Amino acid sequence: MIRAALKSLLGRKLRLVMSTFAIVLGVAFVVGTLIFSDTLNRSFTSLFASTVGDVVVRPEGGGDAPGGALSTRTVPGDLADTLAEVPGAARADGMVNALGVYVVDDEGKPIGGFGPPSLGASWSDAPAGNGLEGLQIAEGRAPEGPDEVVLDAATAEKSGYDVGDTVPLITTDETANLAPTLVGIADFAEGGSLNGATYAAFETSEAQRLFHGGADEYESIWVTAADGVTQEQLLADVEAALPDGYEAVTGDEAADESASDLLEAISFLTTFLLIFAGIALVVGSFIIVNTFSILVAQRSRELALLRALGASKRQVVRSVQLEAFVLGFLGATLGVLLGIVLAIGLRALFATFGLDLSGQPLVYRPRSFLAAYVVGILVTMAAAYLPARRTSRIAPVQAMRDDVALPEASLRNRFRYGLLLALAGGALLAAGLTDVLGIGYTGWLVGGGVLAVLLGVTAMAPVLAGPFLRAARALFARLFGSIGNLAGQNSLRNPRRTAATASALMIGLTLACTMAIVGDSAKASVDQTIEESFTGDFVVSSIFGGSFSATVAERVDGVEGVDAVVRQRSGFAEADGDFTVVVATDPDSLERLGVSFVEGGPADLTTGTVLLGDSYAAERGLAVGDDYELDAAGGPVTWTVAGTVETGALLAGGAIVSIPTYEAAGYPAEDSLLVVYADDAASGLQERLDEVLADQPIVTAKDQAAFAAEQREPIDQFVLIIYALLGLALLIAVLGIVNTLALSVIERTREVGLLRAIGVTRAQLRLMITLESVVIAVLGAVLGLVLGTGFGVALMRAVRDEGLEVISVPFGQLGVFLLLAVVVGVLSAVLPARRAARLDVLEAISTE
Repeated sequence: MIRAALKSLLGRKLRLVMSTFAIVLGVAFVVGTLIFSDTLNRSFTSLFASTVGDVVVRPEGGGDAPGGALSTRTVPGDLADTLAEVPGAARADGMVNALGVYVVDDEGKPIGGFGPPSLGASWSDAPAGNGLEGLQIAEGRAPEGPDEVVLDAATAEKSGYDVGDTVPLITTDETANLAPTLVGIADFAEGGSLNGATYAAFETSEAQRLFHGGADEYESIWVTAADGVTQEQLLADVEAALPDGYEAVTGDEAADESASDLLEAISFLTTFLLIFAGIALVVGSFIIVNTFSILVAQRSRELALLRALGASKRQVVRSVQLEAFVLGFLGATLGVLLGIVLAIGLRALFATFGLDLSGQPLVYRPRSFLAAYVVGILVTMAAAYLPARRTSRIAPVQAMRDDVALPEASLRNRFRYGLLLALAGGALLAAGLTDVLGIGYTGWLVGGGVLAVLLGVTAMAPVLAGPFLRAARALFARLFGSIGNLAGQNSLRNPRRTAATASALMIGLTLACTMAIVGDSAKASVDQTIEESFTGDFVVSSIFGGSFSATVAERVDGVEGVDAVVRQRSGFAEADGDFTVVVATDPDSLERLGVSFVEGGPADLTTGTVLLGDSYAAERGLAVGDDYELDAAGGPVTWTVAGTVETGALLAGGAIVSIPTYEAAGYPAEDSLLVVYADDAASGLQERLDEVLADQPIVTAKDQAAFAAEQREPIDQFVLIIYALLGLALLIAVLGIVNTLALSVIERTREVGLLRAIGVTRAQLRLMITLESVVIAVLGAVLGLVLGTGFGVALMRAVRDEGLEVISVPFGQLGVFLLLAVVVGVLSAVLPARRAARLDVLEAISTE
């Protein structure tokens, strides 16, 4: 039986390779994602290990700034001198660190800013923990005074600057524009990179002047261990010398803390990519099931002879499973090779978004390859099991007659089971979207519900497709005569096969349709919110979504035609374990901004008080007069609730405070948004604003239409990424249609020969097979559009309380999807139709 199975496999190499390709793509996505994830983890772990000392001293809680921001708590400069005298310490170095120091390249465009931070720092030659080599001067020298800077090698290369050049820098501090001379280029001596971050380092006193107003203070102090002293021993000595309000941690602990926090924050990337790998594998499974169903049916006489010669049902099943094992192993092996290429591609793709891992070699862990073979083999064998088991139940005599049609009762049972599964999936989906179970995060319920509905509809598809296929036959007969009628009859001949092939396309289009509705609804909600709450004439904001120097407001306020400028600042805080946004503005500006008070008024917003969003206050049981405790940038604070308001797009957040209260809580004096009000008679104000902001390329002035377009842009980018990833599943679905048609042509070789013998031309034969392909593609598209519309509308209704109040169905885009399905059907039929048309008539007629 083993020999027979292997010979059978070798005899059908081309047919099976096409179905194996579906597994290759799915496995490649799994392997590529795991390799990329491991490379990401290794890169950040190595990076943070080389950017801490043996012991790191910082303010208490300094490593836990809300929202991952840089803490504004500092340590005094003289503490470094004290720690340098601690037993076991070789030296102690104060470190100044700042965020939002942007390098402007030689074409006037800022480098980085999206994702990886733009760092400013004091230059130090202090060794990293455990004697590791951190950034070292690779060219030039260290900065020694004012107006000198060192850049990391990647940033210097991207910006086009060499040692001796003047480097334009933009900061978010009071000195908004800098033009120091590049005196050195730093790099990792043993390889590595900053993973896309930019780094500009200054002499220590200059860094303190720029980022701390000249105060002798640091963000942290590195204490280097003397020879023979461990980090734990040094930590004990350092802790004994620390005054109250400061803490010390080992370098290993600080590195693990930083790496873990960051990797947890970006872990969604791995999950995100693995979800699409799973989608690809599910779609691929449909193709494997369909392929083996057709192949086993074609081999019914061969299997019947084996049964007549003494083979048992179990042996027949095992022989088919052996073929599936070989195919799964082959597909997994090819998938591993393609996965490595995909990991390289992912690394290059994310580099375009700022996450540059080019300095880190790919990490190959055994689990990546083990997962490839487990997934590839199990998916293929599981997909082949049902066709094998179904065939083993056919009696030898029945198979000899090539009578392998399944009874209608089987389809009815599939419909019942599919209906139950779809209903169960709908219940899970509803529970996940509404959280009626009260279990918090319900993403798994939503995912499980969607999968159950898709599988349920797939099971019901042969019955659901019946009316559609009969209508298609009637339409084709009217449009194309007898050839169209034949195409329609061929689609109806085996509704199970037609529906299974269409289901692969259905899954991809369901998800694409859902994302189209989510994206269009999100953009419509943004437009509506901005239209309702846009109170000024222009908005000034950072192109990177961050903060900018407070001096920008002074410049804008002095522009001719500007009547008033309203500042807004925002930062993260933590309250009761949840992050919230703290917004700061001038209380006198609240009326201009169109803020509606539920309780209290603008005069109530004084130093130490806070206004809360009404829904936010209700969720937390807070009322006017209550204390509101939270962990802000500078440490724990307690504010008194002075009122509640309805918040809008330009003033969104849980907490609203005055600017003095904001700065007293430790937040930097940096603006996040400026609302500009123009004089009634002002004209040409856009040009004048652009002119005054010309040396601040990270900041732009926008009217309502441009601001709305800017807010829509990230949504468009996200939806495009989703479409690109879903393209993999759609590609597999197209291969499934090609495979099914090709196998169907082989199955109907004698029938094709007879048609040619009675006068059907090659062109008519190609048309017939093309119409069959179009039916499959359109059926998948219709099912996908119906399900996707349902999923999309349900999802948007469930998140209406999150600010996405508009449900918009992009019918034009859905129509494009349907048109593309017709195109897919036509293209998928090209090769199978060509093969059918080229069959020799006499040989085809004589085929058994």
